[in-house]
Amino acid sequence: MRDDIDTAETDGAQLHTIRIFLSVAGEESIARATRILNKAPSAVSRAVAELEKSIGMFLFDRGARGIQLNDYGQLVLARARRIRAELAEAAADLARMKPRKSAASPSAIEHLLFNNRKLMLLIHLVETRKISAAAERLGITQSGASMSLGRIEAALGATLFHRGLQGVIPTETANRVAIRAKRVFAELRHMALDVTTVSGDYAGTVVIGTLPLGRTRVFPMAIADAISRHPGIRVTTIDSPFHQLIDGLRSGEIDASLGVPRKETDFTGLVIEPLFADRLTVLARRGHPLAGKPISLAELARRQWILPWHSSPSRALFDAQFLEAGIAPPQASIESADLAVVRQLLASSDALALASARQMEVELESGALVELDAGFTGMERQVCLMLREGAMLSPVAMVLVDALRGQAAALQREA
Repeated sequence: MRDDIDTAETDGAQLHTIRIFLSVAGEESIARATRILNKAPSAVSRAVAELEKSIGMFLFDRGARGIQLNDYGQLVLARARRIRAELAEAAADLARMKPRKSAASPSAIEHLLFNNRKLMLLIHLVETRKISAAAERLGITQSGASMSLGRIEAALGATLFHRGLQGVIPTETANRVAIRAKRVFAELRHMALDVTTVSGDYAGTVVIGTLPLGRTRVFPMAIADAISRHPGIRVTTIDSPFHQLIDGLRSGEIDASLGVPRKETDFTGLVIEPLFADRLTVLARRGHPLAGKPISLAELARRQWILPWHSSPSRALFDAQFLEAGIAPPQASIESADLAVVRQLLASSDALALASARQMEVELESGALVELDAGFTGMERQVCLMLREGAMLSPVAMVLVDALRGQAAALQREA
């Protein structure tokens, strides 16, 4: 276990090399960059070499007249500028904090933030609210993490976390800085993917957040389409509550999310793109006593139900059917969005379920489940693609996003 955060190891490109790369790229000269950075030429050259090694490509063409960015370097430059912009905004947030004694300038704070390990410490402290847990994630001692945080706050002249018996409580500024720090690491993740796709080699991981109604035929078909054309693509799905997916989008940890947006959510800074309409229906097992005949709301209200989560848009539509008729909505015997659970419960009981017809397409076609004539109206919801406004997705992520759009368009043509 290391004693200091500055000796902890991190994977991938290091932010201090990004900062030096920006200067060299802007000046098109190591000599001029050394004067601006106040560093030895050997240190600047070594940083550029480290970045090139982490990316796996040379980023500059070197000649008698100096050095110039090649095509790979131009791609890295676009990401590096986005990283600098995020850190500049974080530095501005920190500079606005009320200082204890004297506040560092925004440029000095920005220089401080060009450090993978310091940013990771802030992220882990915001997430865990415990110095011990943050230290464990970083592979350093608790005292080392505490001293590092103290040095960061001393350099800023401001408090980022309030200490207490139960741990640390981040200030609002610390929360904002942590979000920007996560975006920085997302840009670093995309940077390597940008470079590898220049040669047509689409390989890397795409992170997609999914909600229950987003897990229809469109999503698996889009994945199958993407990986059949580019076998090097890997897809990670995040199945979390809606607010967590939105937080992941804002921070860049999730590339895109698929599902039904919540009306009460603040979508500032996000792009909501409707893809297709999904119909909700009432399902029961084959041979159910209510199958094949119209059913009154009063009868439905007396039945056992498997329903979506209480806070979901689908549940709100279900409850509205009864409330508009002056009938109290039935209480759920089971609340679940797990299709495997819903299928098994329907097969082994007389319970009814509210579910997506497309999600249960196989069971309906085989006759294992049947739709009941519940007389519900207005039970369609728009399934949307959700992206962060201004995000520059990696080419690998765009392959899957375009596949989602293509599969959704095909589904609409079938309807």
